[in-house]
Amino acid sequence: MTTTAVSIREVAPRDGLQNEEPIPTGNKVRLIDALSRTGVKRIEAVSFVHPKAIPQMADADEVWARAWHNPDVRYSALIPNTRGAERAIKAGFREIEVVVSASDTHNRRNLNRSTEHSLDDIAGLIPLVHKAGATLEVIVATSFGCPFEGDIAPERVASIVERVRADGADRVAFGDTTGMATPRRVRDLLSAVRPELLHFHNTRGTGLANVLTALELGVTEFDASVGGIGGCPYAPGASGNIATEELVHMLEDMGIATGIDLDELIRVAELAEGLLGRTLPSGVLRAGPRTRLVASS
Repeated sequence: MTTTAVSIREVAPRDGLQNEEPIPTGNKVRLIDALSRTGVKRIEAVSFVHPKAIPQMADADEVWARAWHNPDVRYSALIPNTRGAERAIKAGFREIEVVVSASDTHNRRNLNRSTEHSLDDIAGLIPLVHKAGATLEVIVATSFGCPFEGDIAPERVASIVERVRADGADRVAFGDTTGMATPRRVRDLLSAVRPELLHFHNTRGTGLANVLTALELGVTEFDASVGGIGGCPYAPGASGNIATEELVHMLEDMGIATGIDLDELIRVAELAEGLLGRTLPSGVLRAGPRTRLVASS
């Protein structure tokens, strides 16, 4: 493996919190501000969705207005439609993400429309976003499997990627929405079509193994969520993003630079645990890095 550096996008403020009980606006701001001091270069800060759909994100405008905007960090927002894009642009975001599911059933559950309808909507969004001087990343959810439809053929994902790239999308990411990816299936999909970024869940314990497989195939951008929080409200059992501190711990030990301060990141994971009031699934949060020693008696 010749990879020497990896870019990590921290998604806890959006993807992480959308699957939790709503927390106060000030606590969301504290989380974003703390993450902005860890050395992470990209943060998915909020999503501009209808509050009835995702009440956890109902205060997105206020969160973003109150958060510290570190000039060394690139912040992005997730949007579901044209109205969301207009809100994101008005708020000042210049990196915008939109989701479409490779699974038609999941797309209908998530967005109340077919995959084809969503692709048509995205084609209309791209000129609006570009006119504002922003970029649009298309995240293909359920790329590695769907809890309603089962396995998703790589050819299905490839056809969606071909469509959105032809329509002018700036970037493409693959989402393992319910943690159905395994190293074998990562290899199968990436042999057919390559994204800029991968978003793995650790629902079934294969998250870091999937990252290693993707690294071997040349992908160097990944999403992760501090403490391992997050999931999809519209997919049963879709808990557990890769914990950012676990990903950084593994990569840095391999000699792959992330630019992130692991000790500071663990402190943010402790903060997140306190804000959410529950034990988070991260092993590195529990045990600390492998370099942490204990005094002998």
